[in-house]
Amino acid sequence: MAEIIDITKDRRRAIEAGCAVLGDGFPIAIPTETVYGLAADATNPAAIARIYETKGRPRFNPLICHMADLEMAEEYAAFDPISRALAEAFWPGPLTIVVPLRPHSAIHGLATAGLDTVGIRLPRGFAGDLIRAFGHPLAAPSANTSGKISATSAAHVEADLGDKIRLILDAGASAVGVESTIVKVEAGRLRLLRPGGLVASEIERVAGRRLLRSGKASAAIEAPGMLASHYAPGAAVRLDATHIDEGEALIAFGAAPIAGSEHARIVLNLSRNGNLAEAAANLFDYMKQADASGAATIAFSAVPDEGLGEAINDRLRRAAAPRE
Repeated sequence: MAEIIDITKDRRRAIEAGCAVLGDGFPIAIPTETVYGLAADATNPAAIARIYETKGRPRFNPLICHMADLEMAEEYAAFDPISRALAEAFWPGPLTIVVPLRPHSAIHGLATAGLDTVGIRLPRGFAGDLIRAFGHPLAAPSANTSGKISATSAAHVEADLGDKIRLILDAGASAVGVESTIVKVEAGRLRLLRPGGLVASEIERVAGRRLLRSGKASAAIEAPGMLASHYAPGAAVRLDATHIDEGEALIAFGAAPIAGSEHARIVLNLSRNGNLAEAAANLFDYMKQADASGAATIAFSAVPDEGLGEAINDRLRRAAAPRE
């Protein structure tokens, strides 16, 4: 089983132990403000391969590479003016920017799934300090079995991957609770590849242009979180529920009553007062609780498709999508 180190009690030991395991070429679970990540040296192909093996993740699905600062990021990738402006405005934070790799970049092709671009993010807090101490970028998808519910606590990671990895660094619950927003600049146009913890309106304000959306799932996988079926619990998922059938789990949003909720196996509310930030922070934990209740179906009431609601609804639609 994985060793768990509480970074709030011994930050120095956590960094030393993390660097040691990373240096041996093995992935570790690290806390970030979005979700917990399964991190390994982005320049080491054996280490990256272990991420895919541990998660059971298809290798055509690229990994986000996490950096300590913009200076480190520019060693590996090239930033156009719009991407640089976004980086300077929102890093560290829940924004991933897809940019071209520099020629002969040390980031290994396994991390980028062979693409000539790379998704880069600067995480807040401890993860950035760990990367700075390690001295190499970390490829880090969410620390969960591929396609399943993302982990927002060390306990989630331990329950899912605890027998497959050596180390989990524990910083408590993730503050944002959904993965980063992913954007890409192409020919001066700004595209949204995945909604996430940074709302679109803030990105548009800094970029000075609209954030274009594809309107449907893309056939080309350019960034993580673009698979049609993703973030899925074991139970089936039903969206926009206005009533509950007996034995279903209910995950509600807001104060509006849901008919039949008294017959639900479990009732959880993402935010009774309709706060989307609170809802995002609770989303994956409540999905795990509802799944553990034994209900065959998890019913979600409607969440407004605005602000952080765009990211929440993206996750819910992918959780509800047909599974292969």
